[in-house]
This record gives sequence, C-alpha cells and structure tokens, in this order.
Amino acid sequence: MIEPAGITHHTARLGGIRQHWVSAGSGPPVYLLHGFPETWFAWRKQIPVLAERFTVIAPDLRGYGATDKPASGYDKRTMAGDVIALMNHLGHDRIALVGHDRGARVGTRFAKDHRDRIDRLVVMDNIPTRVVAEAYDIALARLGYWFFTFLAVPDLPEALIAGREETWLTHFYRDWSYDPEMLTPEEIAVYVRAYQQPGAVRGSCMDYRAGAEDTAQDREDADELIDCPVLALWGADFDLVGKAFDVLKVWQQMAHTVRGRAIPQCGHLCQEERPDIVNAELLEFLSGRNNQNDQNRVKGKRP
Repeated sequence: MIEPAGITHHTARLGGIRQHWVSAGSGPPVYLLHGFPETWFAWRKQIPVLAERFTVIAPDLRGYGATDKPASGYDKRTMAGDVIALMNHLGHDRIALVGHDRGARVGTRFAKDHRDRIDRLVVMDNIPTRVVAEAYDIALARLGYWFFTFLAVPDLPEALIAGREETWLTHFYRDWSYDPEMLTPEEIAVYVRAYQQPGAVRGSCMDYRAGAEDTAQDREDADELIDCPVLALWGADFDLVGKAFDVLKVWQQMAHTVRGRAIPQCGHLCQEERPDIVNAELLEFLSGRNNQNDQNRVKGKRP
C-alpha cells in the first residue's frame, strides 16, 4: 500500500501560507500531525482505520511535503496557529489531535494555547522541547541527538544534503526502526521525492532552528498543565526516547490526565512499525473509553 484508498488531497491559502492536507471519513474530527523526517504519508496505515469512525485530517506541516516552506514561522506557537487556520477553514470547532515527533511538539503547544479547541491529545514517541533542552549535553548528543545541533546550523545542512536526500533520509529510517527494513524502497522513495522539492530540506532545518524560541515559549507556561486527556505512546526500543527517558513520568508532569504505553519491538516511527498496536490504542482513546485495567492513568502535577 503506497497511498491509502479513499483519501482526498486539498490545498488552500490559510494563515499566510498555502497548506496541503489529505482527508477521509466522516464523524468527529481527528487531526494527524506528522514528524521529521516524514510528511502526511506517515499516517497511511492509520487513516483508513480511523476514517471508519472519524473525519481524518492529515496536513503537511509548515516546511514539509506539499505545504509552503516560508523563511519564518517555525516556532511551535505559529505552527499551532497553522492548525487553527485549517480548522477554521474546515469549520471544526474542537478536535482530537494526534502528533508524532515534531507534530507532537506542535500538538503540545496547541493544547496549551488553544485549550477550548482540543478535547484529546495523543503524543507519540516524543519528549517535550523544554525537557530535551534541559537534559541536552554531550552524552545525549552522542547517544543520537546530534542532529538537533546539526540541523540548527545555518545553511550548512542544506549544502551537504543537496543531491544526497536518499542517503540522508534512509539513515534515519533504518537507524530509528527496530526492524531496519521496516520501510520498503517504494515507501522511502515517497519521502525522498518530498524532500527533493525546492526548499524542503531548508524547511525541516528551520523547524529545528526554532528550538530556542520553542524552549522559551515552553518555559513561560511550564507550570500550566494540559487540561485535556493525554495518551502517550512510544517505541520501547528507541534509544533517544524510550531508553533515554522515563516517558510516562515526563508526560505526567505535562498534563492533568495521562495514560501511557511503551510499544514492544518498536523504534521511533511507531505508527509505521506497529500500526496494529497504535491503531487499537487510538481507537480506544479517541472513542473516549476508559480501560479499567490500565494502571497508567494518573493525575499529573508539577512539583
């Protein structure tokens, strides 16, 4: 399966940029926000399943895929504003939001800045920006966070990656997966074509170059917990998240109500590598059912 059946592609100029998204299904709206180094295509294994119960909206974030790649606006407050502009365009007052990686950073800022527009948040294989910034040191860089610094260097990454997009991307897909062959050559080719577009590499770099601004925003309201229920999912075998942090404890400090699950035999790209578990968790959480046997639902409180 390269592109799921039943989806529709759309574009519109919203919030000052031309946004691209795909949609499917009907029912309460669920927005899916991808991470790096991906596009909306990361959700191809979730869209058909969720579309049986929900209206699914999967945009390309600012700087990625077929969405515009402007020179500025990559702080997560502005990127959350892009989602608001899309919601207003589609007539969605409140949404459930699912974010992976960078999309989870946008989702976290969205949940704090637009509390009345979100009723559920899913964060997948993500440690909040402020937490990473406070933990970042040489040891963490050597563990694998080196690309945070590399992509933030002005101009150099674009110069080095140009013409080598396949090598650059394949490194992450192989290194970040429990099964290095998880993505097929055809699937990788979809991403390579997306990142070969003019400005695409710069767009993803600009996302990381906004790190200092993102951290400052997160520190301003660090003691304000997210109101809506949160589900945290992560790959148990990914060195940079599940093996480096107590993920559930981290998210307990971010929101009032948190449920979490480590996914076995899974790396960073949870929704691609273990769609069986991810889809089941999403359907249960987004449908609002409580699992009485889940001991991970807690009340989060900042110390």
